[in-house]
Amino acid sequence: MNLNQIHNVYFIGIGGIGMSALARYFQNIGKNVSGYDKTPTILTDELVAGGMDIHFEDSISAIPKEFYVENTLVIVTPAVPVSHSEWNYFVERDYVIKKRAEVLGLITKDTFCFAVAGTHGKTTTSSILGHILYESGADVTAFLGGIVENYNSNLIGSGKTVTVVEADEFDRSFLHLYPNIACVTSMDADHLDIYGDKDALENSFREFADKVTDKTKIFVPKGLDLEGLTIAINEDAIFKAFNIRIENSSYIFDVQTPIETITNIAFGLPGHHNLMNALMALAMAKTYGTSSESIVKALASFKGVQRRFSYQIKSENLVYIDDYAHHPTEINAVHQAVRELYPNQKVIAIFQPHLFSRTKDFANDFAKSLSQFDEVVVLDIYPARELPIEGITSSWLLEKMTNENKKLVSKVDLIPTILESDATVIVTIGAGDIGELVPFIKTALS
Repeated sequence: MNLNQIHNVYFIGIGGIGMSALARYFQNIGKNVSGYDKTPTILTDELVAGGMDIHFEDSISAIPKEFYVENTLVIVTPAVPVSHSEWNYFVERDYVIKKRAEVLGLITKDTFCFAVAGTHGKTTTSSILGHILYESGADVTAFLGGIVENYNSNLIGSGKTVTVVEADEFDRSFLHLYPNIACVTSMDADHLDIYGDKDALENSFREFADKVTDKTKIFVPKGLDLEGLTIAINEDAIFKAFNIRIENSSYIFDVQTPIETITNIAFGLPGHHNLMNALMALAMAKTYGTSSESIVKALASFKGVQRRFSYQIKSENLVYIDDYAHHPTEINAVHQAVRELYPNQKVIAIFQPHLFSRTKDFANDFAKSLSQFDEVVVLDIYPARELPIEGITSSWLLEKMTNENKKLVSKVDLIPTILESDATVIVTIGAGDIGELVPFIKTALS
């Protein structure tokens, strides 16, 4: 399929974080962009403000009349049900219909592609990398799974020859990509509703890694069971971060590369997981040929990604942090960062479990991760694409926690519960619609 011959792009599920980045890309290159989503969000508001025609009712009459079979590409999200009337309209008339991953595959095939894979750290690592390349003057477009604070967008740049993409393992989407340089940040068990077991997930990552035949162009954390150049903190690796200290709430560290030592790198995102993300992005950019000076300058100016350890309030008496963490490993990373920064303060964690299947698969690990905080508040499970599973509830999860300072609350009662707490550090955690509550929590706390 030749994207140059397409005049119109129609999205079913345009408001998703990955879909909206593609929508922005196609608008940037001069295509007419229109689409449907289930409900308005901050993201869809921004797309509409940017000139896109978006509607929120499944209605064939809302499809623009000039979007003909021969000049229109339809992009659909996997979350849309097969009964969707607009989708069926396009299917019955033989429109070209692609998933987001397939379209990214088409785009990356004709560019020099950096692909960032892993069950954790994809969004932050790819955002740091996109920022480094853009700031260094590369002809880059970065498609991201989060809103980068520096750009207030999930799309960086408008380059034609270099792409940065999150290589998403969900539904094996990353196997559509054509990476020239890639990394795998982690292979923890996740999406077992898709894969069945951890072995199947890891085999999928190996298949992705095999897309990069030159193993000096793929990067992995030391200890991960994949062939590639290793990265590590405070232990021997091809790219090693060491001499790490905290100054003015930022990390300052040195990096040993295969050819040089880069000293006094400043990076403002807390937590060792973010240090690994920065090191991974540095290694990929350095291998591409980006100068050390450009990399150091970009790392110092990177402001972070919304809902990735995002400070909502940062005062002497109160700290409020919001994070997208939805897996036990990610919750552990949030906890490590909070304890490192605020070692003597009381921390309350508000968690919204995401998916019944994930809650079931990792219940014991979730209970252990959450019990580390001083106080735990749990919301009902956010179902996303799933139907309930009998017996899998937030109260069931709560019973597994060893921390006695815990409670289950409704969204209506959440803000009063937070205000009653004497914790000086507040963390909201989860990948569901808890993010929509953040502005209200911030206002109440302020």
